[in-house]
Amino acid sequence: MVSGIVIAGLVFLAAAAGAIFKPGEWYATLNKPSWTPPNKAFPIVWIILYCMIAYSGLIIWQTGALIPIILWGVQLILNTLWSYFFFGLKKMKLAMFDVVLLLVFIIGYIIVSYPESQTASLLFVPYALWVSVAAMLNLSMIRLNPMDV
Repeated sequence: MVSGIVIAGLVFLAAAAGAIFKPGEWYATLNKPSWTPPNKAFPIVWIILYCMIAYSGLIIWQTGALIPIILWGVQLILNTLWSYFFFGLKKMKLAMFDVVLLLVFIIGYIIVSYPESQTASLLFVPYALWVSVAAMLNLSMIRLNPMDV
């Protein structure tokens, strides 16, 4: 019970970074690729993903497997930092570095958590796909806005 509250709290804090560091006017003025998802999609997708991240974290915590727990924690920190780097600092290249690292840790988590819990592992697959899209979007925005990186 306590572990569930702690994990939910950690994921909530990560999600709060997205609420604190919002796209805002700066983001609205940037050139974006034509395939950029609509703004309304982001909060919907992230709510679902954060629930999956939390549930996966709870499952893996209950297994006691140290390496997956560490990877889960690191990816959550990197997830939190992306909003700060991109929207807070307006540093798209730094955010790009972060999102690539985030994807590496997500994939690492998927791999090392699989033997412990297939469910915990598979809950991260949609997250990996969405972060892959985010990385491509981040890269495209760097290319389309060379003066704002």
